[in-house]
Parts: sequence; C-alpha cells; structure tokens
Amino acid sequence: MSTLWITDVDDIQGIGAGMESYEHKDGSGGRSLSSGPPPPRPPEDEATPALAPGAVPAQGAPAATGPATDGPATGTAASGAAAVGQAPTDPAPAASAMTGTDTDTDTDTASPGTPRPTHGIAALSMPYQVLAAVSVTLVAALVCVHLAMVFLHVAPPNTVTKRHGEAVQGWVYPEFEQNWKLFAPNPLQQNIAVEVRAQYTAADGSRRTSEWIDLSAQDGEAIRGNLVPSHIHQNQLRRGWDFFVGSHDNEARPNGLRGRLSERYIRRIVMLRLDDIDLGGPLQRVQVRSSTRAIEAPAWSGERVDTRPVHRLMPWWTITEADFPGGVDSGGTGNGGVANGAGNSGTEAGR
Repeated sequence: MSTLWITDVDDIQGIGAGMESYEHKDGSGGRSLSSGPPPPRPPEDEATPALAPGAVPAQGAPAATGPATDGPATGTAASGAAAVGQAPTDPAPAASAMTGTDTDTDTDTASPGTPRPTHGIAALSMPYQVLAAVSVTLVAALVCVHLAMVFLHVAPPNTVTKRHGEAVQGWVYPEFEQNWKLFAPNPLQQNIAVEVRAQYTAADGSRRTSEWIDLSAQDGEAIRGNLVPSHIHQNQLRRGWDFFVGSHDNEARPNGLRGRLSERYIRRIVMLRLDDIDLGGPLQRVQVRSSTRAIEAPAWSGERVDTRPVHRLMPWWTITEADFPGGVDSGGTGNGGVANGAGNSGTEAGR
C-alpha cells in the first residue's frame, strides 16, 4: 500500500485543481472521488443555437449521435454510435415540416403513410380491376335480361309479347318454366302418379301380365335428396302426361294430331322406363293408368279428406319396334324385343 506525502503548497493546489475538474461548468456542484466519472455533457458549439423542447432542427443542422467530448470526434466514437442502432436522420422531412412545402411531386400515388387496401377490388392490380368490373357488369346485365324475360312470360298478353313472343318463349323453356299452380287461387291439392303394366310372353309360351309399376315413384326417388336433380326426372313424365290428358277426351280418344303425338310420346317414355326392367320375356302390350290421391288435410284443420286413390285407366297399347328407345333399328330391348304378331301399330281403342 502506497502512502501519499504532501510536502509543498503546490502539491495541495494541484490536488484542488484535480478535484475542480469533476465539477460541471454550469456550477451545478461537484461529485466525490468515489462516485466515478462525471456524466456526459452536451456539446458546446457556439455556432449551433439552443432549441426549444419539441422543436425540429433546421435543414443541414448537425444531429447529436453520441456523447460529446472535449476533443475532436474520432472514428471510434462514430462507429460506437452506429453499433447501438442509431440511424442517420433525413433532414428533408424536417425541412418540409418547417417550411410547409410538399416534397412529393407525384399526386397520383398515395403517400407512404397511407395503408394499401387488402380486400375487395381495390386490392387488385389495375388489369384485374378492369377485368372484375367488366365481369360484374356482364353478370348484372344478364340478370336484368333474365328478369325481364320471365316477367314478360308471366305477364298478360301485351304489345311486346305479341311482337317478341317467340324470343321470350325460347328463353324461358324448358329450364325456366313458371308453374303458377303452386300459388292461390288454385294450388295443387292432389298427387298424381303414372303407373304402367305390361303383357309379355313367358318362356313356356304363355302370356302373362306384370304388376303395376309406379313410374312417378321412380322419378321421386331420383329427385329426393339430390341437390341438382335432372330436368328429365322432374318434368319429362309429368309434362308428357299433362300433354296426353289435355289432348284426349274422357273416353281416351285423341283430339286430332296433338292427341296422336301425345300418345306416341307417352309410349316412348314407358318403353324407355321398362327397358331397364327384366319382365321375363318379350313385350306384347302395355297399359297406362293415372292414380290420383288427395292430399291429407293437416291435423289442426279438422277437415276430413278422402285420400283413397282414383284411377283413370287407358286402353292396352300394342308395342312396335318404333316404340323402343333405339327405334326400328334397335333390335328390341332387354326384355327380348317385340313378340311375334305384335308388329302392327295402333291401340286397342283404335280397333
């Protein structure tokens, strides 16, 4: 351990001068020798005026990047400022804020502070925005045309429908047909089923008659639970039977050419359905009937409704090769084609 000997007045004055170096220049007091080095002092540059709190320095003014020293700045101090992550300031925004001028000369683009849209058409690039706008316009125009066509179809006869009736009907049928029987004043209150039975030649040569086959039930089974049911299952048999009933009298006699066409159409539908059923032999004749059953009244109404089926029986129709799905050149069906002696066209009612 070394011992300090004070032998002269000059030594005492030297110690006092060293202690004064720990005092701040502004006279804020001193620190003890055991408290460590003094805190850093702000730079003393007489050329830089003092700024008020919150003020922005003028353009070109030097920014403080680290603690000031009494001597000139060295490379070590500059590298130390960069090491702690202090980025150099850009004087351009500060100058524009003080002068009130806008340094962004591009008025068409958003400022850097404006967030870019992330949803909708605005978030797309310009070519895709144009494409989306054109697509939306076309879809809107198509919807307007469709609504106009349906309105003209259900509206009473007028000048437009008389002049452009074919165009309206061509647009609506068959996919957009409007059936207003679902609404008042005459809603449907019956279930109508179309059934068929066939006479065929068995393996022993005898003629046999099949049970009644519910064709409407087959359509209902194909539609039930199907999100996209076929137009054939929904309308082919139903519309064909309506066409047949409307063109025949109560005795099942056809009313002119429409009646004969409707009968031929029903026979084709029947043979198309029987083509997938193995009856056990070649077909000879078929018979069609309708089964009409009233819809049961709800329990809360107290109304009594007779739900027993009412049948309308058509005569036996002799089957020809032309009645099969493939026509005359089909060579018959899975049931063995047409039986011998059944090749003459016509119906039992026409004989």
